[in-house]
Amino acid sequence: MEGPRPVASFLPVAAGSPRSFGSLVRLSMNRSGGRRAVSAVTVLLLLSGVSMFAFPAFTDWFQKYKQTQIQDKLSNPHFQTLWREHHIPVGQGLTRLIINNDRVKVNVLVVEGTTLAALQAGAGHYESTPFPCEQGNVAIAGHRTTYGRPFNKINYMKPGDTVDLITPFARCTYRVVAPFAGHLNPWVVQPRSSYVVSQAGALGTGHWLTLTSCNPLGSDAQRIVLRLTLDKVTPIKKASSS
Repeated sequence: MEGPRPVASFLPVAAGSPRSFGSLVRLSMNRSGGRRAVSAVTVLLLLSGVSMFAFPAFTDWFQKYKQTQIQDKLSNPHFQTLWREHHIPVGQGLTRLIINNDRVKVNVLVVEGTTLAALQAGAGHYESTPFPCEQGNVAIAGHRTTYGRPFNKINYMKPGDTVDLITPFARCTYRVVAPFAGHLNPWVVQPRSSYVVSQAGALGTGHWLTLTSCNPLGSDAQRIVLRLTLDKVTPIKKASSS
């Protein structure tokens, strides 16, 4: 007696006889090339998972390397002259940024510029804004999930918290202002909202600091912004020569 004829594998399974995922895997493993295909997919998934976790770790290591390469020249007389004349090249250290409270701790050398290469150091100064401690709206961008993630916890900053910027000549302390203009501080804007780092109106006549980063964590769909005002300036005493 002739048994049922085999059905071509590329045709749909007849109604009433669904196959489980496990049976489909076993079926593919028994076919020519099936084992190789499943093995290849497994390897790809494994490599994708490893890469997803390894990339942030690699960028953190690279940021630390960049920080060691960017020499802290704040006390160097030649560098001080370049700083005073605003001739710091993009990618070179400009100021040290320090945050030290019970929620956020940051100590990073901020470079000049916000190019992709410059920001591999972790944080960069917007070239179109004043130098630290000067009049106007000083603006600094920093990573949240890669390259040392200096602004990883910027969302935990509160009114009254302070940020210190150390220059060759002074330590300038900025204080987070209370919520204003109908929004919180920090607050979230669209990526092209360049007005947050502008010098328009009171931003250009006061002494402000604006920190920006990507939002939410791991995405560049938005920007998170923190606004501070200059609280005090502590001159740095030059070491006396003897």
